[in-house]
Amino acid sequence: MKFAIFESILTPGGHEVDFDRIIVEELQALGHEVSFYVPYNFTFKHEYRVPIVRLRGQGISYEGIRGLTKVIASLKREINRQRWFKQLYEAGCRGEFDAIIIPTSTYRYLRAINMNILKKSPVPVIFVIHGINPGEAPRFFAETQKLQSYSNLKMAVLTFGQSILGKVVPNVYCIKPPTYMPRDMQCVSELKKNGPLKLGFFGQYRKEKNLDAFLDVFLSCKFTYQVQIFIQGATVSPSDAEDFQRIMEKYSQHTQITFLHKGLFGLEWQEAIAGVDALVMPYSSSRYLYHWAGMLFTAIGYAKPVIATSEINPEILDHYEIGISFEKDNPEQLRKSLEQFVNTYAARATIYERELMRAGNDYSPQKFAEQLVQLANQNM
Repeated sequence: MKFAIFESILTPGGHEVDFDRIIVEELQALGHEVSFYVPYNFTFKHEYRVPIVRLRGQGISYEGIRGLTKVIASLKREINRQRWFKQLYEAGCRGEFDAIIIPTSTYRYLRAINMNILKKSPVPVIFVIHGINPGEAPRFFAETQKLQSYSNLKMAVLTFGQSILGKVVPNVYCIKPPTYMPRDMQCVSELKKNGPLKLGFFGQYRKEKNLDAFLDVFLSCKFTYQVQIFIQGATVSPSDAEDFQRIMEKYSQHTQITFLHKGLFGLEWQEAIAGVDALVMPYSSSRYLYHWAGMLFTAIGYAKPVIATSEINPEILDHYEIGISFEKDNPEQLRKSLEQFVNTYAARATIYERELMRAGNDYSPQKFAEQLVQLANQNM
């Protein structure tokens, strides 16, 4: 089959780039052809080595803007989305591809297609939605309800069950998310059994990640052998960048803590993840009860056990023994969990290896791509 990926996010994070890469490379591995359809001013963060079609209509970034300027930018984006969708419809009618994948969709995309001829697409259009929380669910279901008569529109929600908040809708499909794996290097899956342990805190820094409180607890722990922690933070907003800089200065005298204030992509990102022994995710946001956590699925893909709050995809940590979870906003439980994880790490390494492999097989990128192909082939 020929798959078109429509991508319009101008300032993607590392996980969005890697998510597109999963789709491209895994579909190719299954024998399919892939091309990108993007706004004419789109800049790629990775060289995918596939055909690129540039659409009329400028991509809009929200980076560094707020207030009325952001409202105007949002209106421009919605107008251009209508133009992009119309061009995708025309390309589908010309037989340029057999299916369209929109890799990072929201209810806004569904609202837009309700007003666009693309809803009558002659080929399947797969909207990949990275989770639905209770707040956005009414708008999501309202839009999907309007689209039920268009059998080529398929809403693929990344989730762990067979329903969305207990609701089953004919054109909404529950599919498993993929793990993020190293793609430009070999990563050893065997865990360290002795020696200093290096923990890693990665990803886009936001204040909700509660880094101050975590580091205070980390410094109070009593570990049975040497522990280091590497903190990488990519920041988007000026306020988050300012806060991360403050944290770096606050803890600069502690030699067991290393900081990197920088976004990482490609091989540099992969080497950084591979360079630690376990990943720490002390995030205190309920969004991860409903949206799959990119860092947790990075940990699984790189065979790294985790220390995470109980809000981060609890279905995974309940089903696979890949680390330790703790209740958010509970410093004493966090301290005990950190100490337990570190001090029993060597004894439990074999269990972690086995369970990480099991989770990695269940949520493999290949299986994710196979689910997309299956959706594209339905009703054809």
